Amino acid sequence: MPPLLETRGLGKDYGSLCALAGLDLEVEEGEIFGLLGPNGAGKTTAISMMCGVVTPSRGTARVDGLDVARQPLSARRLIGLVPQDLALYEELSAVQNLGFFGGLYGLHGAQLSGRIDWALELAGLRERSREPVARYSGGMKRRLNLVAGLLHRPRLVILDEPTVGVDPQSRNHIFATIRALCTEHGMTVLYTSHYMEEVELLCRRVGILDRGALIACSTVDDLVARHGGDEVVVRKANLESVFLALTGHRLRDEA
Repeated sequence: MPPLLETRGLGKDYGSLCALAGLDLEVEEGEIFGLLGPNGAGKTTAISMMCGVVTPSRGTARVDGLDVARQPLSARRLIGLVPQDLALYEELSAVQNLGFFGGLYGLHGAQLSGRIDWALELAGLRERSREPVARYSGGMKRRLNLVAGLLHRPRLVILDEPTVGVDPQSRNHIFATIRALCTEHGMTVLYTSHYMEEVELLCRRVGILDRGALIACSTVDDLVARHGGDEVVVRKANLESVFLALTGHRLRDEA
């Protein structure tokens, strides 16, 4: 079966700056694929071209065989983009926000109402759906931001660091929602992050970007086996939290 998302030689230059070199990537239908890298690695540039928001300097991006640059409308109907920056109107309620974005997707009437109910249930926001978004916590806003990109039931969901600034409870809710998108709703997810622990929890395969280039792409188990270690012994226990955040592994303090 061909990949749902495929890029070949995808790249972007801004003047003399190469933001992304030739990216070759395949995301299989039904998987949660992690795109990992530090800030400035080129993750947002890459997904912007995959969605047709930014025009590539070279290369191609295809969704279900559709060239995003040459068949933008057909390709975009298959994609749900959830940006890192919140795309919400805070003076409106969750229902009003979802109604607005659903209208942009061409939904109306009973179909739109049904999709709004589904999205509120998925986000766990039904009880507060009539309140202005300005009253929501950061985690609640993130959850609403996520489901706003799902109203048209896309086949490919692209999430750009969706857990930025959220509390642990909302983070876990977002993770559960992402898993449900694949297992219960048949969607494919491309998940960008700079936290190794997040992609380890969610993804089977990961691509690692650094300075605009794909430096590794494999299963999580393979990458850990080749580049990680089972245990590191140190004498400073206060480094544990830093090491865990960077690697996903715990340190053993030696007395």
